[in-house]
Amino acid sequence: MSKTKLLFNLMMYVNAKRAFTAQDVAYEFDISVRTAHRYLTELSEIGVPLYTEHGRNGGYRVLNNRILPPIIFDENEAFSIFFAFQSLKFYQSLPFDIEMKSVSVKLYSSLPNDVKRKIDRLEAVLSFWNIKRSVPSRYLKEIIDAAAEKQILQIEYISKANNTIRDVSPIGIYAYDGFWYMPALDLANDEVKLFRTDRIVSLKTMDKEHDQQVTISEWLNSHTAQIPSDPIRLFVELTREGLRQCRSQPWLEPESVVGDEDQAYIDTVIDKSEVEFVAKYFLQLGTSAKVIEPREIVDRIRALSQELLLQYSDM
Repeated sequence: MSKTKLLFNLMMYVNAKRAFTAQDVAYEFDISVRTAHRYLTELSEIGVPLYTEHGRNGGYRVLNNRILPPIIFDENEAFSIFFAFQSLKFYQSLPFDIEMKSVSVKLYSSLPNDVKRKIDRLEAVLSFWNIKRSVPSRYLKEIIDAAAEKQILQIEYISKANNTIRDVSPIGIYAYDGFWYMPALDLANDEVKLFRTDRIVSLKTMDKEHDQQVTISEWLNSHTAQIPSDPIRLFVELTREGLRQCRSQPWLEPESVVGDEDQAYIDTVIDKSEVEFVAKYFLQLGTSAKVIEPREIVDRIRALSQELLLQYSDM
């Protein structure tokens, strides 16, 4: 094996290890211990963050900020990685300490000039846009770590009336519409609830574990396909503008918004617990939508409208 290939393989070996000795390297690559020390010194000189532990049980360790070995991508792979990473630029908070500009520059600078020109052209016409929110989510990494290690978190959460302290077992996190969300088992009532991570004021990892079996993908799939436990029919007449607005709402299934510009309506089933959310949504659509049933939503829209009128009655 050539020295160049051996050094490349050694770089991958040390990055896969937390701790090892020169004897381990000598055995792995069939070289002498002296040669192993020399090659490890060469890796350190080109930037691999190694440090030596002396003593009887000493050896080598790789720092936590270790670099990855060189990886070769073809043109399409480079495109997909570059633009997937660009899709995160609208999020103020990210789960890990990612310096987006630094990573983008490293990837971009490693590409040949013709590929750079192609990426420049694509950046001018392609974007993975999200609403850019100004509120930070400070505990994304801690939530991910706790979910992976099945640890219980104690969080202080901003609720409607006041801040509450809760012990939760997080399933994971996901991003939607510019915000990060954490579905987690609320241990006080043994019920999975959805928390917006920017509303978590403080967080503490408890010295307790909970055997959470559900993955974030499984929860998302089951949540979006959830059958209402207390179903009620929702029937709404829509104008042309109402049809346009409702077709862009992810909580309304595509098949439930039907019709054309002349006559359109919504005919679906919702859970009774969603009455408040649905009433507020159709209130802000104004005359573009008219709820026919259920009566609970009609009454709630009337009540909300009266509250709004009273607020401006003395002006």
